[in-house]
Amino acid sequence: MTNFIDLDAFDHRLLARVRRNNLEPARVTAEAVGLSESAVLRRLRRLRAEGVIKADVAIVDPARVEPRIVLHVLVEMTTQERPAMEAFKRALAASPEVQGAWDVTGETDYLVTVAVRSMAEYEAFCLRELTVEANVRSFKSMIVIREVVGFDPARAHLAGGS
Repeated sequence: MTNFIDLDAFDHRLLARVRRNNLEPARVTAEAVGLSESAVLRRLRRLRAEGVIKADVAIVDPARVEPRIVLHVLVEMTTQERPAMEAFKRALAASPEVQGAWDVTGETDYLVTVAVRSMAEYEAFCLRELTVEANVRSFKSMIVIREVVGFDPARAHLAGGS
């Protein structure tokens, strides 16, 4: 179970700013949110220590680095037994092709986002990870034609935020 952290209005304003640009100088952030620079730094340290801010990362556009094919894969398992499901989740986490995976409701058990350089690479992934031996009953692949709304963590609304 998740332990929720009490956040005040200043915390929410800080989070809104660092979600858009975590490299903004503390003095600029302080002026924008109405706190001192030391208070901003102290609050950000606390938010990181409490796990509210999980990571400070750079979002790289993979299309600018190498050609990629992105696919969304709907996976249906043969069993719902915990050991099989846990083994499948571990295999997905260890696969470099997997960009994200979600345990979902309905006929589909998992939604998996995969990025590969070629269809041959996707076929190799399927033969390795989406097999009867991995307790996969079936899977359906949807190839992304173009991105309509890009991944942007700052889009997620936070309760209490502005």
